[in-house]
Amino acid sequence: MDLSTFFVSVFTFTDDWFQQRAWQLRQRDPQPMLADSEVLTIGVVGAFLGISTNKGTFTYFRRHWAHFFPELRNVHRTTYVRQSANLWHVKMLLWRELLRHSHFDLAFHIIDSVPVPVCRFARATYCRRLRTVSAYDHDEVARQKFFGLRAHLRIAWPGVITDFELAPANVHELTVAESLLGGLSGWTLGDRNYWSPKLMERLREHDLHLLAPFSLRSKEKHRWPTELKHKRYRIETVISQLSNVSKPSESGPKTSGISALDGFVEYSVILLLSIFVSRTGSRHSVLPTC
Repeated sequence: MDLSTFFVSVFTFTDDWFQQRAWQLRQRDPQPMLADSEVLTIGVVGAFLGISTNKGTFTYFRRHWAHFFPELRNVHRTTYVRQSANLWHVKMLLWRELLRHSHFDLAFHIIDSVPVPVCRFARATYCRRLRTVSAYDHDEVARQKFFGLRAHLRIAWPGVITDFELAPANVHELTVAESLLGGLSGWTLGDRNYWSPKLMERLREHDLHLLAPFSLRSKEKHRWPTELKHKRYRIETVISQLSNVSKPSESGPKTSGISALDGFVEYSVILLLSIFVSRTGSRHSVLPTC
């Protein structure tokens, strides 16, 4: 399937999904020049193409795909960015709808966390972005401190994000894990930060088995199975792809948290939509029954 066909398929899905719900998102404000389904399509397909900034997305589609969206030539970039940010809750609903119609292993989950800096570390002392909910912590991958939040992710095999939470960076993974795994059963993989016999015992009462290596490698009595290591690497692949989609650093102080959510949801939506669209190029077979 070429990019044009994929583009049209994504738009028809999102536009029909909007029409089925007949939402009235604006009560008194004037209607935007770009339809909400058009803005949603541009953001999702831009994430699919790996464009990591709102400015880059707007510039690329205005230059190469304006014949699909004629009003895009008449809209200012800041207007497009604000409209896209205001649709974050709609993207969440679309993501949840696609999850209901997707096929993944409900008995096997992987959890992990990823840093979400709200600014550069040198600017942390006077940064106003999400000041009341941000905190300092250490990024183990970059091996440096950062100021911001942590996104706690839960994926289902083979790599579909099924839930996530944003918390201050200094909140430990175990604090969020119990709520993130609530209502599940089966097996869950985590890294050394999730080693907790008490938490494992509580989850086992609800038929959920949390597997995590001992917190200290040097005192580990038994070597962690290589197969489980390779299974857990799947969530690191998802996180590396998310780093190219989420874009909190380019937002203002009032929207950086929304932009982080925006990136996670856009990644999930485009992954699930690509599964639907790849089944067939037909418009009607792409649409699930709501």
